[in-house]
Amino acid sequence: MNTTSLIILSGGMDSVTLLHDKKEEIALAVTFDYGSNHAAREIEMARRNCKMLGIEHLVIPLKFMSDYFKSSLLDGADSIPEGHYNSENMSSTVVPFRNGIMLAIAAGLAESRGLSRIMIANHGGDHAIYPDCRKEFIDSMNAAVKEGSGHKVELIAPYTEITKSDIACIGKKIGVDYSLTYSCYKGGEKHCGKCGTCIERKEAMHDAGIADPTIYES
Repeated sequence: MNTTSLIILSGGMDSVTLLHDKKEEIALAVTFDYGSNHAAREIEMARRNCKMLGIEHLVIPLKFMSDYFKSSLLDGADSIPEGHYNSENMSSTVVPFRNGIMLAIAAGLAESRGLSRIMIANHGGDHAIYPDCRKEFIDSMNAAVKEGSGHKVELIAPYTEITKSDIACIGKKIGVDYSLTYSCYKGGEKHCGKCGTCIERKEAMHDAGIADPTIYES
């Protein structure tokens, strides 16, 4: 299979699963460092998985986002709310138009590299809080990427309508080592176990029947 794809790789469960799921198709993995609390730990996990698979990995800094954008993900660990994603307070973790910015850069990079597809691992559980993870947004961005690249590049988002638990089931089937992923929005050495993404991580592992390798503070 031709390696014609670029993947946006955070180092979390979803994108690492997609990396392993589509490894034969991926020529380049890109991690965007936009100054989030958990950036350093996610980047390390992204690097380790790419090294394992022999896939080129780039880290692109987007410091302007942490300088000018408002989000609890950019304001330090103490700003991160605790609770399930269904809780209204988790809306503070939105980074405005994050996926739009990253996809636009990825489109230019893919076209520059002669790659025809961009992969992103947004999923159904993201939709309620994050508008730039919804199918409508992904479809619109795909149309924009196609038009803007002269139909040289398209956007592929295979997990858009499935849950994180479904993704964990895929990972279990193909043997993804989830100890080599990081999710916590607080960015500590251990996962806090209380923020929305930690809770969702625990639930997905449980639903998939995976012995959770994550070390939590609580």
